[in-house]
Amino acid sequence: MFGRAPKKSDNTRYYEILGVSKNASQDDLKKAYKKAAIKNHPDKGGDPEKFKELAQAYEVLSDPEKREIYDQYGEDALKEGMGGGGGGHDPFDIFQSFFGGSPFGGGGSSRGRRQRRGEDVVHPLKVSLEDLYLGTSKKLSLSRNVLCSKCNGKGSKSGNSTKCAGCQGTGMKVSIRHLGPSMIQQMQHPCNECKGTGETISDRDRCPQCKGEKVVQEKKVLEVHVEKGMQNGQKITFPGEADEAVSQ
Repeated sequence: MFGRAPKKSDNTRYYEILGVSKNASQDDLKKAYKKAAIKNHPDKGGDPEKFKELAQAYEVLSDPEKREIYDQYGEDALKEGMGGGGGGHDPFDIFQSFFGGSPFGGGGSSRGRRQRRGEDVVHPLKVSLEDLYLGTSKKLSLSRNVLCSKCNGKGSKSGNSTKCAGCQGTGMKVSIRHLGPSMIQQMQHPCNECKGTGETISDRDRCPQCKGEKVVQEKKVLEVHVEKGMQNGQKITFPGEADEAVSQ
């Protein structure tokens, strides 16, 4: 994308939220976020808005590319989409990605990993004109993804994962080129290190059943009842039989 550099806007608020100086190191940012996020976590009676602001500030400043844009142009530049934007991720996801789970023990936040509805899947079924006229039953064999029962869809033996160092947990990378005075080019693409998931699992900790993929293939046979008078191309729905997926 080509365009003129945006006007400068506030570039100090995120540092103030975390309570660090503008020349703070990555270690300084991590320590500041860790202390403040635990203190303000809603599950521990903290302020939800403060918790959200902390996650937003840390998400931007912990990403070298976003931090460079923020320092140079300010918050508005990120809101306009430079660097892939800023502060758009769930603060609870950022918190759990930082700690590799919940630091509170037990089940942690009620907003943890859960199953979500997968995309609809369509399987064609060949039938004759006679089948449509008289009605029939057919068996349909299919394979689908289901959450791994051994690791409960977490992909690891410990149940933890690590924020991808390549994309800082966003799942995306942004390449920026300075083409000349006030001219930039930016390209956004999925992170090649984590395949766009935003997290990595060590080889030693990978679930032996799903190999860290969080889902496994399940083969199933469905019995399809073709009613009399059905039309060519008509769909028969089987609720809950499509791929399962993990809510990030």
